[in-house]
Amino acid sequence: MSNASKKPAKIRCDACPVMCYIAEGRSGACDRYANKDGHLLRLDPLIIVERTEEAGGKLVPFLDKEPEWDGDIISDLESFITAIGAGTTYPDYKPAPFIVSREVEDIDMITVVTEGIFSYCGAKVKIDTDRHLGPESNLVRVDGEPIGHVTTGEYGSQMLSLGGVHHLTGGSKKEGRITCNSLMQLCNGLAVEMSVDEGVTILVQAGHPPIINDKLEERMRVGCGSATIGMFAAQWRGLVDEVVVVDDHITGVMSEHQAGKVIGWPPSGIKIKGRRSTPGRYFQVAVPGTGWGGTDLDDPLKILGDFKPDIAKPDQSLLMVSTTGEQFAYYELDDNLQPVEKPMPQRLMKSVRRIEENCEPALCSVLFMGGAGGSLRSGVTENPVQLTRSVRSALTHVSCGGAPAYLWPGGGITIMADVTQMPENSFGYVPTPALVAPIEFTMRRDDYEALGGHMEYVLPLRDAMKGNTGLQKDHLLSGQTKVASKHEKNWPTKAGNYSWSDKTGGGSR
Repeated sequence: MSNASKKPAKIRCDACPVMCYIAEGRSGACDRYANKDGHLLRLDPLIIVERTEEAGGKLVPFLDKEPEWDGDIISDLESFITAIGAGTTYPDYKPAPFIVSREVEDIDMITVVTEGIFSYCGAKVKIDTDRHLGPESNLVRVDGEPIGHVTTGEYGSQMLSLGGVHHLTGGSKKEGRITCNSLMQLCNGLAVEMSVDEGVTILVQAGHPPIINDKLEERMRVGCGSATIGMFAAQWRGLVDEVVVVDDHITGVMSEHQAGKVIGWPPSGIKIKGRRSTPGRYFQVAVPGTGWGGTDLDDPLKILGDFKPDIAKPDQSLLMVSTTGEQFAYYELDDNLQPVEKPMPQRLMKSVRRIEENCEPALCSVLFMGGAGGSLRSGVTENPVQLTRSVRSALTHVSCGGAPAYLWPGGGITIMADVTQMPENSFGYVPTPALVAPIEFTMRRDDYEALGGHMEYVLPLRDAMKGNTGLQKDHLLSGQTKVASKHEKNWPTKAGNYSWSDKTGGGSR
């Protein structure tokens, strides 16, 4: 065979457990590393976040005015190196790709950044809606595969718990792959269509209203039926003889409610089908659903029994309204004390609009949740438990892509972060399957030394912004890391192919 016909040698990528062999001009299975001229190249640029007025792209919010430093470990007015585009520490013995020093008010700070390979991760999703998505604990599916489940109903919201190691690794290959892909899309701010067993089909996208059974959800409830009665009781006095706020959880009845009693509302003789709690508050008036007030009702009169003839009178008026003000109807009793629907009087429309006005816009919230395990911690220190103790002692600040991370109490380093506060495309994947997410640990230099940090790999921020890296030893990855203000990689158009724009600079994203 002639030299001209020889194929260039493939190189082995050890950035994740898949350990791809990558040919020249091709990328690995994750689309994050590629072979360029026989060197392993990280395709995504390293992201530096700093205060800027530059338009376009999402930014972690920064203060407009420069205050005196308040002692916080993270200063919003400084350039901050995120872990996005930094690379990983797999197979765990490596120091973090970037261990960066910078001065804040004459205090020498260290930020350790790495992209974690999270097999133990998921997303907690809050969906603002009055609709019933499905019974608690029922599976949530994408393309027929289970990726999580419905958890609790909260005040005007439904909660989903998605991902987790059992869906990523404990089921079929297809389940793991679809779970990983769904998590990555959700965390990167993309829309994902899901279905709930015995429930609805829902389109979820962080920072956007949910679409439930092909209907855009516009608002979350102002409160439960009882709270709505309490808030607007005075505004209905003298305008109508009875008000019922229909709610799957707590239906409110004005004449019986304490708010009505306090303002002197006379009894109407109404009877509600449901389990009476305290006066004017009823549970289980109907089955949960996507109709009136999160029930299955399309006709609210179904929750009414016969009016008491010794109290109710003909022509007595009744307003029935949902907790969002989306559904409303007006009735008057006939001679047989049966409610007959009438056109909504203009005098009551103001109160219905007031309910709508007090309903906040419906949104989907996605919180990435993950546990920082051995590979992440050993990238910071040779004695990983020291990092855990430092985090617990509030000596080390944890962030994700520069966004603040909530630290769960208890053992380990378990974090949650709002994905809408992170730069775009902060998340990747490896086909093990696992999610790849940025995580940063920031502390004072002396605290980093005290926990046994990799001091020989510390480099100044200015060097990191030039694309330099502290990883120089032979046993570590060779190659180069780009620094850019935004993603400049052209995503593969064919499996494994890539192209890279060399236009890089140290701006902000």
